[in-house]
Amino acid sequence: MSKRNIGAEILDGINEIKEFKKGNVNLKTSQLSDPAPPQVIRSKLNMSQSAFAGLLGVSTRTLQDWEQGRRVPQGPAIALLRIADQCPEVFNRLH
Repeated sequence: MSKRNIGAEILDGINEIKEFKKGNVNLKTSQLSDPAPPQVIRSKLNMSQSAFAGLLGVSTRTLQDWEQGRRVPQGPAIALLRIADQCPEVFNRLH
């Protein structure tokens, strides 16, 4: 395994930003898809509300609020739901 040159990577990034500001290059971007609703993900994983809430690090009540539309997941919860939706094997290994 080769060693990374972090200093060179940072300088390359700074140069890329400068070129972008001049209009010479386009920066790489990616669009993340929204996860399926929590109830759909939980059903796909065949988990109880309490088990799924535990893996997400939220209370069962919070999960119930999401599933019943009273609240909407925010921030890190959305990221965890996206992982559970797109890579369910990760959650199955933990459960």
